[in-house]
Amino acid sequence: MLMNTHEQRLDALRRELKERGLDGFVVPISDEHMSEYVGLYAQRLAWLTGFGGSAGTAVVLADPSLAPAAAMFVDGRYTLQVRDQVDGRFYAYENVPSTSVAKWLGEHAPAGARIAYDPWLHGKGWVTAARKALAEKGGELVAVESNPIDAIWQDRPAPSAAPALVHADRFAGEASEAKRAAVSEWLADQKLDAAVISALDSIAWLLNLRGTDVERTPVALSYVVVHADGTADLFIADEKVTPELRAHLGNAVRIAPRDGFVAALGEFSGKRVAVDPDNAVQAIFGALEAAGAEIVEQRDPCILPKACKNPVEQAGHRAAQARDGAAESRFLHWLSVEGPKGGVDEIAAAERLHQFRRDTGDLRDLSFDTISGAGPNGAIVHYRVSEETNRKLEPGSVFLLDSGGQYPDGTTDITRTVWVGPGEAPAEVKDRFTRVLKGMIALATAVFPKGTRGSQLDSLARQFLWQVGLDYQHGTGHGVGSFLSVHEGPQRIAKGAGGQAGTEQELLPGMILSDEPGYYKTGEYGIRIENLILVEERTIAGAEGEFLGFETLTLVPIERALVDRKLLTGDEVAWWNAYHARVLEVVGPLVDGEAKGWLQEQCQPL
Repeated sequence: MLMNTHEQRLDALRRELKERGLDGFVVPISDEHMSEYVGLYAQRLAWLTGFGGSAGTAVVLADPSLAPAAAMFVDGRYTLQVRDQVDGRFYAYENVPSTSVAKWLGEHAPAGARIAYDPWLHGKGWVTAARKALAEKGGELVAVESNPIDAIWQDRPAPSAAPALVHADRFAGEASEAKRAAVSEWLADQKLDAAVISALDSIAWLLNLRGTDVERTPVALSYVVVHADGTADLFIADEKVTPELRAHLGNAVRIAPRDGFVAALGEFSGKRVAVDPDNAVQAIFGALEAAGAEIVEQRDPCILPKACKNPVEQAGHRAAQARDGAAESRFLHWLSVEGPKGGVDEIAAAERLHQFRRDTGDLRDLSFDTISGAGPNGAIVHYRVSEETNRKLEPGSVFLLDSGGQYPDGTTDITRTVWVGPGEAPAEVKDRFTRVLKGMIALATAVFPKGTRGSQLDSLARQFLWQVGLDYQHGTGHGVGSFLSVHEGPQRIAKGAGGQAGTEQELLPGMILSDEPGYYKTGEYGIRIENLILVEERTIAGAEGEFLGFETLTLVPIERALVDRKLLTGDEVAWWNAYHARVLEVVGPLVDGEAKGWLQEQCQPL
């Protein structure tokens, strides 16, 4: 019998744990590749708890009489969403980074407890921290051979069998042979025999392949081992391999079944093997240790070259942004007509924008689930609309729309906050919007010396909110891939506290990031303005050293009705006018009819 409620699923998991002699289990949002977005087969946390966010972990103790007997861990993006989706009767809500799973286990797991984890879903660092916390109270962290949730999830989907797709060199800008040669040269320089590549976007970049195995991220489930002699092994399910893929990869890439990966790791006895502890699961380390390999912890050699887009990728991204900007502009025109009538709801708005993107003829997928937040739902940072939460866009309210598309030549991500008329927005809303706008402009126009890190730029975007005692609880900018992950490392613009991944990464030419400050008033409205920006070299007369700046890539009008003109400086007005002139120049030829007239009006100087 299928378990239809999350309470039934929780009870079933506890029974399974007791049968295995386990006192608890940790359930992350993850797959064997530590992906942000995972295939349906790996969405164990959502199945167990109902949580639909992209980052979170649950801990379930087998004894329901304990208080608390289970906990749900999320960061500041999901503090509101988790309360809507996860039943507080069964799970305590815990905030990261103020606490952690390891710390919670050290405080709440019974003395001597055997807490289980799936080594294919956790990184080495997490395992070390959790093991230490449990050991301090006589407990034990136990790696399971099979996931207990899989044992009770009766209708669990199978992994995707869709074929892997060749990503043409005209989009990639560099042949896979050249990328593999660079990795092999790096291995030789480091006196390493091989590197294990397990991050799906790294595999896609290295081999110039894509796939449809994971919603919102065009990757194919697989593993790669690159050798110092220039060859590589691709472990991928047989049904995913097409003649086109074989021809594309050539003789230097050996293709083997995906389920042969672990056995292959067992053949590295005495070999020096590079593994990235931030991207490889504990099971990979365990298999190599058991084989007698010498593991050398190194950053995945694909990470930085993937992040620094080559000229072809940069040009492709500009083309994708123009196409996407036209779709978004058509949508905003449509919304300006239909929104004030009061008949549009969040789902209808998201679906209409999706249709405008599909109408381009080049859309492969959305780059993430559209955040379509009307009124108070816009204050939920990573809100995901459902039939239960769907709200109408009420006339005289704020609407936040964060969305993006996957195109063969680029990945887009844009947020626009609009005023649904009629009438004028309240002074407070215009003040907050304009402060967010000023922060976005300050980051977009920043000039900085080579070697600058993301954490050093973050305050530029927050300063105008800080002036009046306000802030936002998310990063200011994340990296973006090239027809790959919309959240790509290692670059990031965020507060440096807590050692958040990416904030200490030097920004390098060719990196693409988002520029997205915001403000959220719980229960009332949310504001975010987001453009994508490209790190570029800057020539400055008399400069002592190398300097960098940003090219703004996103080209879509910003809501004029929410701007408090008095708060803008002359330079900020000049930026606004130049930006909208560029929008009209690039996007204008791609729209027509009434939408063209609307765009021309929106792009008039302030």
